[in-house]
Amino acid sequence: MIIDCHGHYTTAPAPHDGWRDAQKAALKSGGDIDPSYPDISDDEIRESIEKNQLRLARERGADLTIFSPRASVMGHHIGDAAVSRAWTRRCNDLIARVVGLYPENFIGVAQLPQSPGVPIADSIDELKRCVTELGFVGCNLNPDPSGGHWTAPPLTDRAWYPFYEAMVELDVPAMVHVSGSCNPNFHATGAHYINADTTAFMQFLQGDLFADFPNLRFIIPHGGGAVPYHWGRYRGLADMLNRPPLRQHVMRNVYFDTCVYHQPGIDLLFRVIDIENILFGSEMVGAVRGIDPETGRYFDDTKPYIEALGLSDADKSLVFEGNARRVYPRLDAKLRARGL
Repeated sequence: MIIDCHGHYTTAPAPHDGWRDAQKAALKSGGDIDPSYPDISDDEIRESIEKNQLRLARERGADLTIFSPRASVMGHHIGDAAVSRAWTRRCNDLIARVVGLYPENFIGVAQLPQSPGVPIADSIDELKRCVTELGFVGCNLNPDPSGGHWTAPPLTDRAWYPFYEAMVELDVPAMVHVSGSCNPNFHATGAHYINADTTAFMQFLQGDLFADFPNLRFIIPHGGGAVPYHWGRYRGLADMLNRPPLRQHVMRNVYFDTCVYHQPGIDLLFRVIDIENILFGSEMVGAVRGIDPETGRYFDDTKPYIEALGLSDADKSLVFEGNARRVYPRLDAKLRARGL
């Protein structure tokens, strides 16, 4: 089985995005920030999925996608907690409908109703709803709800602990994933995403979070940001800061995906990071959608990069399936219940 750990509903039906536009307009005018939601038919959802994510997954050989709302429009910096809560619930309910229509192909991961300055504990109820009622297997956690201004405390700060306690109780991981950038210094997908991935890792390095939460699990997407490509720097910083070696201090709890869109980058990722810490991911249809003129393949068709590594069958099995099932125990339980 090939499990893609990183998929977003970037092709949601237009009425869904229209609802968000109406909400933002109401926010400016003082109207109802939770307006009536449009009647989106199953056929509209099918069309949006079958022409896009499902078609590409089948063409590229992926069996199951861990699927969440579109990260770039989580928009936690827009409005207040009530605005974020209403939008988040609409997004998660739509993901649940996709999974309901295609249970063999998609499994849900939750957006959270985060908002700048609002305690992360306020997101626990939605996490629990998504896991216990909708059958989701994880969440996307935004370390910067301000959208590029970084006003939140580091992920190792105790302000995050109530949410981590809920994650451990539910036995779900979080993908560290920011949303769009409202800071013009940081292009959303080209800078802000990679900055956030790198920043999260450095925060984990500096802190002692995993001493307090030895069973907490995070996926740092986009190949781990800059980290694998400057691994010596982070090993050296750990030494200078009197932190334990990275494999002991961080990498028992942190995993990277393969959303790296060229062969040399994948080659280096696999040379530097232990195979047990790498999950297959593509993030399609996502940040980079074009065809690489050097290869003739889509940049985000990441499976051929893995296949070109010459891994053993056992190692390929870990990357394509085993690691995801270990990091997402609720996914593993669902697959076992199907006899897989």
